[in-house]
Amino acid sequence: MKTIQLNVPDDIDLKDYDFSMIIASKLYEDAKLSAGQAALIAGLTKRAFLEILGNYGVSVFSNSIDDLKSDIANA
Repeated sequence: MKTIQLNVPDDIDLKDYDFSMIIASKLYEDAKLSAGQAALIAGLTKRAFLEILGNYGVSVFSNSIDDLKSDIANA
């Protein structure tokens, strides 16, 4: 896994955890990471990541029509 260093202004009042979660949730939302990969970045279990995802404005459910069709076919 790659390590990235970020310089963040001191006046931004967010904990390291929040930065990790914001980045992980955005990458998950954009389908760049799976839920498991995003959970690793956030330092959480997959279940915990999915449970708090909504707190960061991201839905667990895909908005893609193709994903919906695939889910219906697999149901």
